[in-house]
Order: sequence, then C-alpha cells, then structure tokens
Amino acid sequence: MIRPLAERMRPGTLDEYIGQKHLVGQGAVLRKMLEVGRLPSFILWGPPGVGKTTLAQIIAARLDAPFYTLSAVSSGVKDVREAIDKANNSRFFNAVSPILFIDEIHRFSKSQQDSLLGAVETGVITLIGATTENPSFEVIRPLLSRCQVYVLKSLDEADLLELLNKAITTDSILKTKQIVLNETDAILRYSGGDARKLLNILELVVGADEGDYVEITDAKVVERLQENPAAYDKGGEVHYDVISAFIKSVRGSDPDAALYWLARMIAGGEDPEFIARRLLILAAEDIGLANPNALLLANACFDALRKIGWPEGRLILAETTIYLAASPKSNSAYLAIATASAVVEQTGDLPVPLHLRNAPTKLMKELDYGKNYKYAHDYENNFVHQDFLPPELLNTRIWHGQNNPAEQKLADYIKRLWGGRY
Repeated sequence: MIRPLAERMRPGTLDEYIGQKHLVGQGAVLRKMLEVGRLPSFILWGPPGVGKTTLAQIIAARLDAPFYTLSAVSSGVKDVREAIDKANNSRFFNAVSPILFIDEIHRFSKSQQDSLLGAVETGVITLIGATTENPSFEVIRPLLSRCQVYVLKSLDEADLLELLNKAITTDSILKTKQIVLNETDAILRYSGGDARKLLNILELVVGADEGDYVEITDAKVVERLQENPAAYDKGGEVHYDVISAFIKSVRGSDPDAALYWLARMIAGGEDPEFIARRLLILAAEDIGLANPNALLLANACFDALRKIGWPEGRLILAETTIYLAASPKSNSAYLAIATASAVVEQTGDLPVPLHLRNAPTKLMKELDYGKNYKYAHDYENNFVHQDFLPPELLNTRIWHGQNNPAEQKLADYIKRLWGGRY
C-alpha cells in the first residue's frame, strides 16, 4: 500500500523540518534544549498542518525517549492514567523522562487535564500538548503554569515553495515524473499555510494527469479541486480569516457584517461551540465593563446552545452576536490585567503587607499578621482609607475607566472614595 505524500514527506530530523525557525532554527529555544538534552513540558499552539505532531516525534527521537500519544478526541481519564502508568514503568534510572504527546489537548475536560498534573509535576512524563486553540482559555491554569507555550505559525510562501520543490525532487514517486511548476499562486492560496494540505493538493493534481509529464498551473489546480478559492474551509487559512472578520465586526459595532460572517461560518459547518466560545471572549475582552450584561448573555448563549443543539442554536448565536455588536465597547479590563501582569513580572513576589495577611493561628497573630486591618463594613459607606498594595506600588495605577456611561459611573464612584489617587 502506497502511503500518502504527506506521510512520505514527514521529516525525521530538525534539519529536515521546514518552517518554525523561531523555535527550531540555529540558536532557537527548542533546538538549544535538545542540544543539552533537557526538555520541560510544553504546549505547541498553532493552526493545523504546521508540524506540531511531527515536531513532537522528532523531539522524542532526538532524545531517544519513550513516546506515547493520545488524541483528546477519543481518550478519557482512564486512557490518560494508563498512558502515565506505562510511561512510569518504562523509566530507567537517570534516563530521559518518557514523552506523552496529546493532540488537540484543548478538547480535554477539566478532570482529564487534572489527571495529568501529578505526573507532569513529578517528572514522570514530559508532556507535549498540541492545540489549535488559545491555551489561555482552553487549558486549566494549574497545568498551564507547569508548561511552556510555544506558538507555531502558518508556513509562509518561502516555506511552502521549499516544501513543494523538495517533494517534487526527493519523493520516491514524484521524482520519477517530470513536474513543471509554471504557476504556484493557486496551490499556495488553497494550502493556506498548511503543509499537509499543500502536499495533498500536489498529490491530487499530479495523480490526475496521465503520463510522466505534469505541468502545474493555477487553472489546473482550481479545476482539480472543484471549488471556489474563497470557499470556507474549517481546517485552513480561510477559517482563521473568517473568524477574524467576525470578531472584528463585533468589535467594530457592525451587526450586519457580524451576522454575515456568522452565516459564513454556519454554512461552512463550523463547530457552534467554537463560535460561542469566541462570543464569550469578545464579551469580556472588547465589551467588558461598558456593558457587563454582555458577558452574562454570552455565557447563557453557550449553555443554551448545548441544551438546544442544531439547527435552532443558530438563532441563539445570532441574538448574542447582534447584542454584542450593538453594545458599547471597552477593553479597560483587558488593559488592566495586562498592566497588572507586567507589574508582577517587573517587581516579582513582593511581600503581602502585614495588615492584609491571614492570621488563623496564635503565632501569626503574635507576628502582627492582620494587625491594624480596617474592616470596611465597620465604617461609613462601607469604606475606609487604607493601603491595599505593597508599599513599593502605592502610586501605581492599573485600571483606567473608559469613556462610556457604565464605566464612568464606576470611575466616578471610585474617585469619590479615593479622591486624588484615582
């Protein structure tokens, strides 16, 4: 049986690997780790077809480590525990930790992700997760804190052309033919930065021609694929372009455009829960405190969609899309947490002021934990001036209310309480 071209072209070493130079090029972070033989658990985040699974396999081969793989689509907690037990039993003294590769880790439930924590923490396994979704939203915080996150990018035109020429000149089957690349715009456009798709298209076009001479043109590629170049594709670049247009239309307060892109996703067979998750993120990131009800509605949308299913669920998505697009916008919460995170990164773990510390024991009380803390409800208007930040940060501003009625009301209230500080 002849293997597909994409499988025949799967690289076996970093030097054969195309793309992701920022991670595996000379002097890049993953290559350095492999050279010293020490690898932390990490998550590879990127679109389909950019080499996440291949990279994990190359790493395991380079380290000569036992390699176990699970798909989050078909595996449960029992499968995870069995894989961890196998990995633990395959360890030898001072040997490299076995690698557990989990494809589509974002599809794991909280309990499934929880089952990985102990093994990752103790080094029983080195976890490599692969996801097309933002790990910040799809991976539980305790697991995320134990893993590095590396972002893989869609292959650019130079990468795709390199792969195309390499396939034509080195593949055992293709190199027996005379393949002429007269035009490449269509094949590159259809591939959408996806190496697997590029090779599948090449194989399709070459296989449809009789004889040993094959001329590749844009017209031939379009004809062979028999679809509109702008057609929605859940697995390719157009998928990301359409969801991007949808998000930007809601953010830009254009309900008509948002509904159009929503309809494009529905017609393309997009996962309804994927859309609902994006609406939840939009409600928090782009509407925020300008209309807090947006987050409540988006959350209700997600729950209702699961209860009602499809096709009626599209009405729930449409209602929520219109409401979010028509709501006033604010990213003050997004900016505030980014600012707070930057402050933490710059200043480190500053000591908690004594009056704010918990004092459950006698010894802690003797050490002045909680001493002089003022209980706000004992004072007029349930407020009293006291310091809640470490002394080094007392003059630091983090949240800034934006110019919309809901947030101005909050900002005015805070200013009345704190005076010049805000």
